[in-house]
Amino acid sequence: MKYNELGKTGVLVSELCLGAMTFGGKGYWQAIGQVPQDEVNQIIKTSLDSGINFIDTANAYSEGLSEIMLGEALKTLSVQRQEVFIATKLRIRMGPGANQVGLSRLHIMDSVNDSLQRLNLSHIDLLYIHGVDPITPLEETMRGLEDVVRSGKVRYLGISNHPAWMVMKANSYADKMGWTKFVASQNYYTIASRDIEREIVPMALSEGIGIMPWSPLAGGFLSGKYTRNNEVAGNSRRDAFDFPPINKPKAYDIIDVMAEIGKNHGVSVATVALNWVIRQPGVCSTIIGAKTLEQLKDNISAVKLQLTPEDLQQLSEVSALTPEYPGWMVTRQTQGRWPG
Repeated sequence: MKYNELGKTGVLVSELCLGAMTFGGKGYWQAIGQVPQDEVNQIIKTSLDSGINFIDTANAYSEGLSEIMLGEALKTLSVQRQEVFIATKLRIRMGPGANQVGLSRLHIMDSVNDSLQRLNLSHIDLLYIHGVDPITPLEETMRGLEDVVRSGKVRYLGISNHPAWMVMKANSYADKMGWTKFVASQNYYTIASRDIEREIVPMALSEGIGIMPWSPLAGGFLSGKYTRNNEVAGNSRRDAFDFPPINKPKAYDIIDVMAEIGKNHGVSVATVALNWVIRQPGVCSTIIGAKTLEQLKDNISAVKLQLTPEDLQQLSEVSALTPEYPGWMVTRQTQGRWPG
């Protein structure tokens, strides 16, 4: 297991991050996973034993149950607090009250206090805002985040599911006021959906922000269970919860190439898909989820795969983005600009 720097913080996190969205399975989240506590303990132990030191959850996952189960596992396994880097998120509705949702200073403080209680921790290592709040000004959100950092309850800040311009605007407020900036951006990134390469990846590379891909297997579509001749896996969450969106005809083309590459290397389609994401510029730690130990071990093995330049070229070509403006104009006008 390799370790990468979290943005420009000097903190080192494993190149794979264990996602806890499958823990519990309460309410809306049942379709994603219903892993019970004893299996959660085994998954976390196996992850830690493999060298993973980074675990990601969110207050909304299973309506708070994921955080509770993660905290219980860390306690049961007697994990030393400084041996793990824990991330959680806030933004999604957590109750019926008018203010139990969003990115107001009020909800930020309430959410952090509630998460700490569920996790049974004294602080959160990395706190993400989980999505856009259309009615709360960014400067209000950044002030609320600064409050929880200065209180000692949060160490670092991350942002998720925001366009690049919002990240830059938020960090500009923080820079102007001497507040804490975002050091990580958690985004949907997979070989079957490379949209973040248009704006978010260039922004992150320019600003030194670590990219944390979520759903690198496109919600299980790149697990190897789905092919042109097998559009329903029968035991995958995609069958009941068809998310995140992808261009399926194009994804099947990508799967065909990955299947051939996987056959040549003696690995699964999922291993090839994960390895591709891990290798991409700016990627700090790729989030993997698991419902079984077998699935977890297969995902962890992805870090060992050595794809050839020919493999990478094939994967790049079959998954390439369709050129869009202004990208194609930038490419056209920069030709010949470099000396020599």
